[in-house]
Formats: sequence, C-alpha cells, structure tokens
Amino acid sequence: MNRAQILWRCRRGMLELDLLLKPYAEENLAAMSAEQLQLFLVLLEYSDQSLLEILMGRKPAKNTQLTELANTIQNAAKSY
Repeated sequence: MNRAQILWRCRRGMLELDLLLKPYAEENLAAMSAEQLQLFLVLLEYSDQSLLEILMGRKPAKNTQLTELANTIQNAAKSY
C-alpha cells in the first residue's frame, strides 16, 4: 500500500478521526518502520466508533502496542 492509499484510509466517517489520523499520518508515515506501519494499518481496520473510543482512551485496543500507538496519536494531536 502506498502513501496516498494510506492517507485515503485515514479519511473516516467522523471529523474527529480525520483530525487525529490524517495529520499524524502526514507527519509520521515516512519515518515509520515496517512494523510501525503494519501496526498503524491494523489500527485503521477498527470501526470508526471503536477507533474513536480507543484514541480517546475510553477503551483499550486488542494489544498494548496498539494502545501505545493510540496514545502517541492522541499526544501528537495536542500539537496540531
């Protein structure tokens, strides 16, 4: 999957998710390792509602790595 396709997948049905995911991806995709990119793509597979709950810290993701990534995205959003 190329950069444009990943950025397109960051576009969601909720404005809140768009505001969290797209800026994070634009700033960090180029520097992501293969493992980090795979983890980000797994996170994007969640439904909009579940993803919002995870990114807002209301519920944990399936594993600690995804939860840590969600925290990183949330913290990065504070600087936008």
